[in-house]
Amino acid sequence: MSKPFSVPVTVRGYETDVQGHLNQAVYLNYAEHARWSLVHAAGISQSALIGSGVGPVALETTIRYKRELLAGDEVEVTCAFEWDGGKTFRIEQNVLKADGTVAAEITAVGGILDLEKRRLVADPAAVFRKLAADPGLFGL
Repeated sequence: MSKPFSVPVTVRGYETDVQGHLNQAVYLNYAEHARWSLVHAAGISQSALIGSGVGPVALETTIRYKRELLAGDEVEVTCAFEWDGGKTFRIEQNVLKADGTVAAEITAVGGILDLEKRRLVADPAAVFRKLAADPGLFGL
């Protein structure tokens, strides 16, 4: 398997809580940033999605916190899509400290919403294959 897509992030002081570690809600922001970075790296813009009458939706997200992150920590946020052939797909993400230690594991279930019908499209992988300049970034 190839190395998952990743983006670097520096934990900023204003993102920490009273104990001095990264606030739980910020992990979701980091995960979303990595996902959109992958989408853009694959050659898909938000306007292209909307112009195609579809948009990605989050259906479920689970975060497992493993190690604390402090202001100034440099991390990599990974992103790998997994396909099962149905209307949904999984996104596996890790927040990795500079030494490779896993600070958090994030698992999401997503889909592609038909913006007119307000229903999930039957084959979300086909949407990414059609729109992406580099569908390999999605594991396709």
